[in-house]
Amino acid sequence: MPIETSGHLASVFLELGAIVTGLGLLSRTAHRWGFSTIPLYLLAGLAFGNGGLAPIRFSQDVIHLLAEVGVLLLLFLLGLEYTGQELKENLKSGLPSGAVDFALNFTPGLLAGFFLGWSPLPAVLLGGVTWISSSGVIARVLSELGRKNNPETPTILSVLVLEDLAMAVYLPLAAVLLLRQGFAAGALSVSVALATVGVILFASIRFGKGLSRIVSHRSDEVVLFTTLGLMLVVAGIAQKLQVSAAIGAFLTGIALSGPVAHQADRQLGPLRDLFAATFFLLFGLQIDPKTLPPALPVALGLAVVTALTKILTGYWAAGRAGIDRAGRLRAGAALVARGEFSIVIAGLGGALEPKLGPLAAAYVLILAILGPTLARLAK
Repeated sequence: MPIETSGHLASVFLELGAIVTGLGLLSRTAHRWGFSTIPLYLLAGLAFGNGGLAPIRFSQDVIHLLAEVGVLLLLFLLGLEYTGQELKENLKSGLPSGAVDFALNFTPGLLAGFFLGWSPLPAVLLGGVTWISSSGVIARVLSELGRKNNPETPTILSVLVLEDLAMAVYLPLAAVLLLRQGFAAGALSVSVALATVGVILFASIRFGKGLSRIVSHRSDEVVLFTTLGLMLVVAGIAQKLQVSAAIGAFLTGIALSGPVAHQADRQLGPLRDLFAATFFLLFGLQIDPKTLPPALPVALGLAVVTALTKILTGYWAAGRAGIDRAGRLRAGAALVARGEFSIVIAGLGGALEPKLGPLAAAYVLILAILGPTLARLAK
């Protein structure tokens, strides 16, 4: 092996070792104090990125690859939590709650974008940032607080399912519009993207059980490689057709159900935690901390407004389900946290509007801390 190659490999190994060890320490700290790990990963990225307290030059290609895989695993395992039947039921019964959720939480971000003088597309992306709750953070909080069997929990999950499903349309549309194609080419791309999402979603609901039987195996090793390969293939096809690869991974997760879903979740969960942490770290690395202070007033104002609108959303949705006042408040407080999807959306539009990334980072930091805190206080 050439000396240069050996030295480069040693540097990569040292970087990866330092990153993983650091993430482990941050995770330990978060669990010790009982709050989400996402803010700590973002803060670490800000500290060690360009303009941070201790800038470190990481191998960007390696970090980018790990981060991309992290997003896919994050959304694939999120999809495993839902079945095609649950999606059908939520679409039938939860649409009014989903409409209220969209109106109350998308509008503040959209208006803030226009107030800041942004063009329509970045404003729409900011609306998406403020609209979508963090399924990952909320699921962890509900589990830690022992509320998975509470009467309001199905309502919370119903809102989250509709939001995640809406992302299957929102992200491809945003990605196509960001390409700035002509009207005819753009219309064709949008049609292809929506058709792809529709086909994958229909196949997930219609043939999900059959696919699960094919993938199922008594060997965890077989299930691990089969599900991981299937997720990457579908994500790659989705990306080729200008649909977000993350949405392809999410819909693949929906298609799998039953014992194989539990096997895949158990096998891929640790990988998800590692790569998803790298994704949040990378987002922080790309933000210059000097750009955060100017974004803080708007981020704080949006955080206060959209925390209240999420509480109203949960309170109203739980009220429709006949939940008592305490349960309605718990439902509203649980929905406040923002996280993975907000970061994904901000990452899409960072090149179009440089202020979107810092604003989203500050916003997510505030609500990723405030959300779990409110959920714990709403007893």
